[in-house]
Amino acid sequence: MSLLLKDKVYTIQSTTTKRGIYPLHSYKLGLYRLPIKLEDQYEIDSIVAGLKKTFVMDAFADRVYTTYYWKEENMPDPDASGYKQIELQIQVEVVTGEVVDMIYQIYPVEKYGDTLWVKDYRKKADTNAKMIIDTILRNTVLADKMVEHLVKTKNLSQEEALKELEAMTPLAQIVPNAKPKPKPASPPPGQTAQAEAEPEVSSGVKPGPIDVGFKTKLKVSETFTATSSGNKIKIFGPRKGNEVLGIWGEVVSVDFDICIGDGACIDACPVKVYEWAEFPGNPSSEKKPLMAREPDCIFCLACENVCPVQAIKIFTKG
Repeated sequence: MSLLLKDKVYTIQSTTTKRGIYPLHSYKLGLYRLPIKLEDQYEIDSIVAGLKKTFVMDAFADRVYTTYYWKEENMPDPDASGYKQIELQIQVEVVTGEVVDMIYQIYPVEKYGDTLWVKDYRKKADTNAKMIIDTILRNTVLADKMVEHLVKTKNLSQEEALKELEAMTPLAQIVPNAKPKPKPASPPPGQTAQAEAEPEVSSGVKPGPIDVGFKTKLKVSETFTATSSGNKIKIFGPRKGNEVLGIWGEVVSVDFDICIGDGACIDACPVKVYEWAEFPGNPSSEKKPLMAREPDCIFCLACENVCPVQAIKIFTKG
């Protein structure tokens, strides 16, 4: 976003407050304000889902956090005497709402330890932050919103607005399929959506929460045997390879097409019901918390409560 709204882009070198952000004194804060609205949770979630294979993505409340890591070396030969390597990072925070703010803060290189040998750290961090912002703006739903804004305010054609957006974001990486899929249409009043049609979403990605009534809508399509425990796990709904997985588990149920594989449920479970399982090519996450020891569940609901995308439903004994 090197050129975007350059008259409204500034850095702050002193203690300030920006919608709950409190940068420490003398740390550099870059703030970009976009005159577009982003309030739909489906669209907000799509930014996380669309860029998670390019950056480390996280979301909390009305904010999306994008982190980029890079490595620095003090010499090109790792086997040479005195060789050092350090992993650095920069994070951009997207504050959603009636306007969209993109904020980044550059910490002193001393934060990472004995790294005074790193050259041009602030310049690289600043460039990487702008690269993140350019990438978000070029590839996600924000691109369409910005083009629409340029068409309305500058009386441009769609093609002209797109070219202007490209000129505004020279550092952008191109990320295919990062924009959200169209929302499925709501069924007419008095009708329910066909459960079988859900897996037709080509990417397999869908927003939470899990449909707690899935057992009355979906049939058991497969039974999976967990290698470590020998337990058989029921799979509800049609499965299409690893692209669309359906809902796994009858008592400890996880919708694997919602699950983002963050591992919170694995950490929270006191009896180790879950273990990691690989699903290469799945668009929401390539590893999932498999309920390998489903019969051991003690119905504490810890995993259900910590799941950030509400992909889990525990069916307690009646």
